[in-house]
Amino acid sequence: MSSRIDTLTQPHHTAARRAQTAETTMASSERSQDRIPKITVEDTDFFYGEKQALFKVALTVPANQVTAFIGPSGCGKSTLLRCFNRLNDLVEGARVVGRICLDGKDIYDPSVDVTDLRTRVGMVFQKVNPFPKSIYQNVVYGPQLQGIRRRSVLDGIAEKSLQGAGLWEEVKDRLHHSALGLSGGQQQRLCIARALAVNPEVLLMDEPCSALDPLSTAKIEELLHSLKDQLTVVIVTHNMQQAARISDLTGFFLMGELLEYADTKTIFTNPSDSRTEDYVTGRFG
Repeated sequence: MSSRIDTLTQPHHTAARRAQTAETTMASSERSQDRIPKITVEDTDFFYGEKQALFKVALTVPANQVTAFIGPSGCGKSTLLRCFNRLNDLVEGARVVGRICLDGKDIYDPSVDVTDLRTRVGMVFQKVNPFPKSIYQNVVYGPQLQGIRRRSVLDGIAEKSLQGAGLWEEVKDRLHHSALGLSGGQQQRLCIARALAVNPEVLLMDEPCSALDPLSTAKIEELLHSLKDQLTVVIVTHNMQQAARISDLTGFFLMGELLEYADTKTIFTNPSDSRTEDYVTGRFG
C-alpha cells in the first residue's frame, strides 16, 4: 500500500502534467460558462522564498457559489486561499508569479489598495479568534475602523450581521456581554458576523469547522447555503463529506498543483484523474 501512496504523491511538475491540468480546468470552465466569474487565477506560481508552493494554478471562482478546495496537508490549498486577499504579503519572502483577478482587476497590481481589498474579500480562520470585547464590539469593530460612528447605524449593522451569521436570536439579549463567554460554535459564527459587517463580496474560510462539534458544524454549513445568495464563498476543508454537502465546485490539490477542478458532483462521482478518485475515496491523504 505504501508504494501505491508514494507513487500517488510524487510531484508531477512536467509540461504534460500542466497541460492535462489546464485541459481539466478548461473543461470545467466550459461546463460552468453560465456562471459569472468573481475570481480568476491565471497561470499562477507561488513561492515562500526559494520554496515553490503552487505550480501553474489556473481556475475561475464563480460569483454567488460555494467553491471548496480539498487535498492533503501541505498541498497548497490554504496558500492559494490566502493569495485571494493578499494575506501572504505578510510572510517574508513570499512571492506570486501570474495573475489573480477580482472582477477582472489584478489584485497584485501596484495601484490596488490592500486595505480595500481585504474589506472586499473577508477571511474566517481555522482557529476561532473573537476579540476580548463584547459581542457587539466584535461585530462593529470593522465599521468603526471605516469611520462609522452613529450609534443607530452601528446597531443596524450589528443586528443585520448577526442575523446573517445565524446568531442574532441566540445573543440579542446579551450583546454587551463578553464574546469569550460564547460556545466555540457561537464564537465562530460571531467571527463570520464580524466579517459580514463590512459588506464583503467574497468570504474566504480556512477550515472553519475543524475544531467544532457536529451540531455547530451543521449550523455553519446551513449558514453557507444562505450566504451564497449575498456573496461568493471559498472554503478550504479536509472533510470530504463537508465539501460534498456544501460546495458547488471543488478543486483537488496535490503537491502544489491543481489536479482537478469541476462541479462537486463530478469530483466525487466521476473524477477524471485517478489520484482524485483515490483521495476522495480515502485510499490516501
